Amino acid sequence: MEQWILYDVGGVLELVDDDRWPDVLRETWGARFGLTVDEVRTRLRDADLPDTALRTGVADEYWRKLGAALGATPTEVVTMHAEFWDAYCSVANVELLEHARSLRDRAKLAILSNSGDGAREEEERRFGFSSVFDPICYSHEQGVAKPDPGAYTTALARMGASPEQVLFVDDNEGPVLGAERCGIRAVLHVRNEETIAAIEGFLAG
Repeated sequence: MEQWILYDVGGVLELVDDDRWPDVLRETWGARFGLTVDEVRTRLRDADLPDTALRTGVADEYWRKLGAALGATPTEVVTMHAEFWDAYCSVANVELLEHARSLRDRAKLAILSNSGDGAREEEERRFGFSSVFDPICYSHEQGVAKPDPGAYTTALARMGASPEQVLFVDDNEGPVLGAERCGIRAVLHVRNEETIAAIEGFLAG
């Protein structure tokens, strides 16, 4: 029976604190435009921004409305767009990525990630995920996000796998529990060495 390792991205394959970087951006942008963090948050909440986490093709509208809400010039919006993706992607978790590459003769490898419109292009440009993982299942393309059961069942369908064939790796408890509710074995990623040991144990049966 074919075995699959299904990876989250942010906080797993990328070394990024998803709970912190949005606040850092709001602080940076607030300082740039003379606004408090609460003012930035309020303006963006009232800007009728499209949901980039569950929809594709809305990034241009999102950035146009965001720039207008903060009073940014087109040049400033370009800078903010770059700052966003630098924060969103951060840097690769090289050790875990190298371990994944080492598994390609032993297991099938895939990604299931809550994402934003444009993430596929940005992460491919920076990290070349498609050379390691197939399929790559993004919430903005699937229209459903973890821990909704539909996120996992859609990924399983794209993988052509049954739940018992899969080990899911995520750094947040909610998605881990969501996977387990779908019958998928899951590991909460904290440290690389523990996650790698869990993967090796799964593959060893």
